[in-house]
Amino acid sequence: MVNTDEFIKRLEIILDYFGLNASSFADKIGVQRSSMSHLLSGRNKPSLDFILKIIDIFPEVDLYWILNGSGSFPKINEENILKDSISEDLKNTTTTPSSSEILPLDLFSEIKNPMETNSIETQKLENSNLLSSASSDELEKIVFFYKNGTFKVYTPN
Repeated sequence: MVNTDEFIKRLEIILDYFGLNASSFADKIGVQRSSMSHLLSGRNKPSLDFILKIIDIFPEVDLYWILNGSGSFPKINEENILKDSISEDLKNTTTTPSSSEILPLDLFSEIKNPMETNSIETQKLENSNLLSSASSDELEKIVFFYKNGTFKVYTPN
């Protein structure tokens, strides 16, 4: 049996992860807003149909995780593990990029060498350049845009 309080906490984690409120989440998975409200308040328990809609629309959600908390969120699948393994292999290769492959660190420039994006050193350099150029200004918020059309806003302190 699903523990409703724990389920609500996991549902709130999903909402936060995708940067959605209860209404937009309900619209996205195709359920009535009132049923979402009843679930979050603890009045109703989640139906199998409700859970299957979440799994269908958000493949990052692991079925066992949302039901009983076992597993992980976002879901780690074999495809992600394979991508990570390939990325590690690429990092371990010793290739020197030619001068035409080295690009200036500019937010609007196109990255031509995919190995550069996987490099931790490049990411650190980009972050330090961004921070040093914005050090005189106070950071208001950071917005992450995802390919699925959602976004997440980070507001420091």
